[in-house]
Amino acid sequence: MSNPDSFIEEVTEEVRRDRLFRLFRKYGWIGVVAILALVGGTAWTEWSKAREAARAQAFGDALIDAMDQGAPEERREALAAVPADAEQAAIVQLILASDPDEDKAATLAALEKVANDATLPVGYRDLAVLRRVLVGQADLPLADRRTALQGIAAPGRPYRVLAEEQLGYLLIEEGKPDEAIAALTALMQDQEASGPLRARLGQVVTALGGTLPEVSGG
Repeated sequence: MSNPDSFIEEVTEEVRRDRLFRLFRKYGWIGVVAILALVGGTAWTEWSKAREAARAQAFGDALIDAMDQGAPEERREALAAVPADAEQAAIVQLILASDPDEDKAATLAALEKVANDATLPVGYRDLAVLRRVLVGQADLPLADRRTALQGIAAPGRPYRVLAEEQLGYLLIEEGKPDEAIAALTALMQDQEASGPLRARLGQVVTALGGTLPEVSGG
């Protein structure tokens, strides 16, 4: 052999290939499993999305069919019979509670059920609390309404500014116009207050004899 270094390199390379082949035979199934898992996971995700879409569509169709019933009593019975999971049931309860003129007591009961269901997202529960206060009005003790509103007026809650608005109106109901003006004008300057809300608050403050603050559009 004229070039022993070249021979050694060839042998070394052959040993490497042989070792790699043996390693592949021994552990190659891991790669196969990983590929199958990736493909299977993608298929599962797509199947889950399709199932959720079909379930949501079926729920929506059932709601429409129930709301197409003629008499209010028939609509309520049909809505109550719609198959629903926890979050969907909250939507059903909110719909059931949307017509207080038909049955105010049932409306308040439906809203309370949603508000007290700790398994639901906070948005559903807070909306039910706010709606219950608006529907109940004088039928609910003022102190109870204030406690309920203060619970959803905490920073970060989805209906905080609307709850603050209603708390201001409770001050008017209590015969405390100066405190109401202060609370409502402060809310007008809140960055989260929408344009329509500020306009509404401005009308109330003006009616109470207050002075409107200078606020930026929002």
